[in-house]
Amino acid sequence: MRLHRFIAQCGVTSRRKAEDLIREGLVSVNGVTVTEMGVSVDPETDQVEVEGKPVALPDKRSYLFNKPRGIVTTLSDPRGRPTVAGFFPGDVKGLKPVGRLDMQTEGLMIVTNDGELAALLSHPRHGVEKEYVAQVKGVPESKAIERLRKGVWIEGGRTAPASVDLTGTDPKTGTSLLTLIIHEGRKHQVRLMCEAVGHPVVHLKRVRIGPFRLKGLSSGEMRKLSQKEVEALRLAARKG
Repeated sequence: MRLHRFIAQCGVTSRRKAEDLIREGLVSVNGVTVTEMGVSVDPETDQVEVEGKPVALPDKRSYLFNKPRGIVTTLSDPRGRPTVAGFFPGDVKGLKPVGRLDMQTEGLMIVTNDGELAALLSHPRHGVEKEYVAQVKGVPESKAIERLRKGVWIEGGRTAPASVDLTGTDPKTGTSLLTLIIHEGRKHQVRLMCEAVGHPVVHLKRVRIGPFRLKGLSSGEMRKLSQKEVEALRLAARKG
């Protein structure tokens, strides 16, 4: 692993600032000061110090998180809005959300400090199933449902085939419930899909990622995944 990346994954600072620390002669590997870029280290055997203090990768931990509505999926927000970071355990370094849910969407997310797992889940090739329940305006006819299943044109091109079912209607509110299962992770995808067929989303919740369902998690709650569960998530990604 490149030294600047290792320092960043240890939670010391960003990759760019890690490069500055190296140039300034504030980083040593096995007791030898390093000032050149491109040096690689073995996280298992090499001893790295930053400003005289040893650094190490944090223990890898992954969580299921039930993101509340009205929370921004970022670690900090320049506008001062509440972020998902406010729900993370303070004793675990380097936690980041995998993917995003927009501010008004609630539901299941994966949170981890395992960079390899995050990259695996985020790669477009791996397409882990994500299931949503969408309350939409109106009652979609069969033609609209079929369009969603086959793929519709949204920003960035046509969506991949999806599983879509009408699961309920409410004449009092003039809305319907759709269950959608997609493999992609494009920005605002479900909202844009529903809007494309004339039924804008009123409320959206993600209820499943791969083998894991939202059931049992209260809003704002996190649950640590066991090693067996992490492996199940990896397997779901590799099958995608």
